[in-house]
Amino acid sequence: MPVPRPASEQYNPRRWAALVVTMAATVMDLIDGTVLQVALPTLRRELHASSTQLEWAMAGYTLAFASGMITASRLGDRYGRLKVFQAGLIAFTLTSLVTGLSVNPEMLVAVRILQGACAALMVPQVLAMLRVEFPPVEQQRAATVYGLTFSIGGVGAPLLGGLLLDADLFGLSWRPIFFVNVPVGIAALIGTVLLCRDSRSEHASTTDVRGLVLATAAVLALLYPLVEGRTLDWPWWTFVVMAGCPVLLWFFGRYERAVVARGHTALIDPALLRQRAALGGLSVAVLFFAGAAYPVILTVHLQSTVGFSPLHTALTMVPAAVGVGLFSPFATKLRQLGRPLAVVGCLVLALGMGLTTLAVVRYGTGLHSWQLIPGLLVGGVGMSMASGVLIATVLAKTPGHHVGAAAGLVNTAIQIGTASGVALLGTVYFGLLDGGHPPIRSAATGLLVVVGLYLLAAPAAMILPGGRLVFMAARPPQQQTPQEPADAGAAQA
Repeated sequence: MPVPRPASEQYNPRRWAALVVTMAATVMDLIDGTVLQVALPTLRRELHASSTQLEWAMAGYTLAFASGMITASRLGDRYGRLKVFQAGLIAFTLTSLVTGLSVNPEMLVAVRILQGACAALMVPQVLAMLRVEFPPVEQQRAATVYGLTFSIGGVGAPLLGGLLLDADLFGLSWRPIFFVNVPVGIAALIGTVLLCRDSRSEHASTTDVRGLVLATAAVLALLYPLVEGRTLDWPWWTFVVMAGCPVLLWFFGRYERAVVARGHTALIDPALLRQRAALGGLSVAVLFFAGAAYPVILTVHLQSTVGFSPLHTALTMVPAAVGVGLFSPFATKLRQLGRPLAVVGCLVLALGMGLTTLAVVRYGTGLHSWQLIPGLLVGGVGMSMASGVLIATVLAKTPGHHVGAAAGLVNTAIQIGTASGVALLGTVYFGLLDGGHPPIRSAATGLLVVVGLYLLAAPAAMILPGGRLVFMAARPPQQQTPQEPADAGAAQA
């Protein structure tokens, strides 16, 4: 049994520099997760990729990322968070290089899926290391830096993609959007060796591999026919496979109950889904973040139909991020409202996307960036209102012994929702477009589906428990050592 360090040595003296290094790797994931959106028309043209292959290039990455997060957290607990982080970082850097070297759409899709799996190894370790290496009085500030990085990265990644595509460095077209990760990954790896310390859980749980396989199969049973059905003209077996999704989920639930009954650690504790906060968070996350995949439609429409350049397209999307920033100063206080704020946020987002749809239809091919500002700005405010309170409600309203697992489950649901949104919106938009419908009508129909998803998310948010949010105080420093961190699920939150 490891001997706890003295209190003065419990926390890494270079923890802030270490956080910067690990966040650099997280930004790489953000770039690869979003930069592809502005490159879709270029990839379609230069790789002769079909719309289905473009959907898989995006959804495959997100699905692999979602499927691996919980397992990767447990691997970090068991074998050392820094070791697993470094392994994921090396693999992610290499797959970024190979992605940029893709010579056909099939290679692009395959390597993107590998990239998502590598990102899953990295990202869950960052918050786990943050919780271990920072004293409680600094954790909120460190978590704020973590959250701001995601906000900045969400804006910066498409802009970076637009700049690189417009610059056409060395005549490489879209490839530098992936090559840029190579020097960043090498620098981050050197930084982790010099600045970071390893930690693991003394009571790490085993990995529920069978549960992971069943859960992934259930998600694939929904996504695969949804993405491929349009290309194959919806043969009968696509509907059979989709019908198999709830059946697989039922088997998954039975298996997880059996795992718990044997005294082992399940991938998802069935008791967790009886908690109203976790169930509501799961429902809202899937619908809400499925709608958040709307840039798949808008970026392609602006470039292919309206004639924007990749950089112009990326700049046009900035008001959505500005809307998020406008509400952020009020988020900390207003999130105490809990459920009502989540409901209102979903409705505000529906309004914003409705205004965006109206602009697309009204101005047609003469659309200018400024005409999209009202809808995207309002949508950004709604995004900030609802997304911030979602995790906060789950953390505050779930009993303590389930809180980490609940937050991890909702984080996974966010990724699955994003992948499902790419599949659904891509099927609607590209299906109409490839079927000969006018581009403006195709884009408007796809965006109306987004409005519908947010309108469904609003009543789903009513499942969340009501009342003001009260958060547990952090544990004192002597109870948290690098050998005994908070549980893996909480680290994902």
